[in-house]
Amino acid sequence: MRRTAVALILAILPSATLADQFVGQASVIDGDTVEMHGVRIRLWGIDAPESSQLCRGEDSLQYPCGAQAANDLDAVIARRPVNCVPVSFDPYGRTVATCSVAGRDLGEWLVRNGLALDWPQYSKGRYREAQREAERTGQGLWNGSYVEPWLYRACIRARGRSSACSDDANAHP
Repeated sequence: MRRTAVALILAILPSATLADQFVGQASVIDGDTVEMHGVRIRLWGIDAPESSQLCRGEDSLQYPCGAQAANDLDAVIARRPVNCVPVSFDPYGRTVATCSVAGRDLGEWLVRNGLALDWPQYSKGRYREAQREAERTGQGLWNGSYVEPWLYRACIRARGRSSACSDDANAHP
């Protein structure tokens, strides 16, 4: 009986945690992760270039697209209160949430400005139109070439170097 009660409590704790919203000042960790009240929050449905990732601009020169995504996210937050509604947890234990500033969905803003990609595996296409608009108008990543962040991470895990993993024959032109 005691084990059943403990198991039941542990089973409902994550959903109780997910029910709570996070509101307050957020620190930007990278282009798709913020920290608020000591909790790392991964923005739901998108994937931004990693902090060390490089992309190529219209001029074919490399630029730090991961750092740009983080810096631009920090600028749009502009020390205003961030509201995050938890959706789930990722494999690293981070809270995954939709977050907004002044009613603006930060994930949608990042994708629309070409600073992150819609990640349909998770978003189920929620940001598809924002990505199409960014691609059509040549915003951010769509103004040059890049390696998808999930492929970049896989390359790094395989002992690749940032500069080698940032350029790829499969990069999007």
